[in-house]
Amino acid sequence: MAKFYAVITLPVFTVAMWTGAWGQGVATHPQKTGAQLVILDTDVGDDIDDAFALALALRSPELTLLGITTEYGDTELRARLVDRYLKAVDRSDIPVAAGKATPHTNVFTQAAYARQSPVRSHADAVDFLLEKIRVHPGQITLICIGPLFNVQAAIERDPATFRKLKRVVMMGGSVYQGYYDPARGSAPQPPSAEWNVRCDPAGLRALLASGVPVFMMPLDSTQIPLRQPEMAAIFAHGSPLTDQLTLLYHQWSGTGEWRTPVLYDPVAVTYAIRADLCPVRPTRLTVDDQGFTRVTAGAPNVQVCLHSDEQGFRHLLMGRIAGDDAR
Repeated sequence: MAKFYAVITLPVFTVAMWTGAWGQGVATHPQKTGAQLVILDTDVGDDIDDAFALALALRSPELTLLGITTEYGDTELRARLVDRYLKAVDRSDIPVAAGKATPHTNVFTQAAYARQSPVRSHADAVDFLLEKIRVHPGQITLICIGPLFNVQAAIERDPATFRKLKRVVMMGGSVYQGYYDPARGSAPQPPSAEWNVRCDPAGLRALLASGVPVFMMPLDSTQIPLRQPEMAAIFAHGSPLTDQLTLLYHQWSGTGEWRTPVLYDPVAVTYAIRADLCPVRPTRLTVDDQGFTRVTAGAPNVQVCLHSDEQGFRHLLMGRIAGDDAR
């Protein structure tokens, strides 16, 4: 999540929401042959792009989700949000673990959705991550779409095990371009202290020094707005998955003007699926205490995507979530 959004006024259209009955049993979904083993680390519940990233991951046969870990702020409530989301789409087989709660200054916009999920005990996210790495050394892609508190804690707790990750794919950072308003066509801005990094600069510094290959999707390549026709198609699609996105969107948007989601986080999932849509180049970055990520001289410590294929990304996302591929 990168904590910036555009506000636009859209023509009013009617959305029929069908919430469907949740299944009583827990489905079993064996690992798909040849699929990547993935853990998704998320601060879902504030901005809406995390929910879209999870939808894309769930609808991608290239990935086997070993688990979802939550972090930042009220991590248990975030885990309950994921519980409800997964139950609604018949994927309660995917484990959900909660990181350590942290101070936060943001608004948990989708808290009402999360509170309708039963309170239960969740595994510790860092223990879960390290245990999965031990079971699958060199095989797991960790996709990070929130601040890096869980990553930092895992490195501090067991750096040798953490190094056995296959790679980390993350949304975060701002290299040459900062926050701007793509829905209104505003001009690109100078680099910003991007939200995920600003919340925990030490976490990114630890990750870049960990010895694990890191692939970064910064603001430069992730500020892709969800356009009105795409929103309408999702809201009208009527699947259990798009129903969850519809509910979460309306809680996020509130009762004022229609808000245009910016799909930062799904770009990180896209890289894990279709790296050709997010070409990367080796770069050396330093991270200051304010969360700025700056290019410096020296050996590369990260692979960075500065320009993504927006048209290809949209085609992939909509096809998987609300197109023919979703049927």
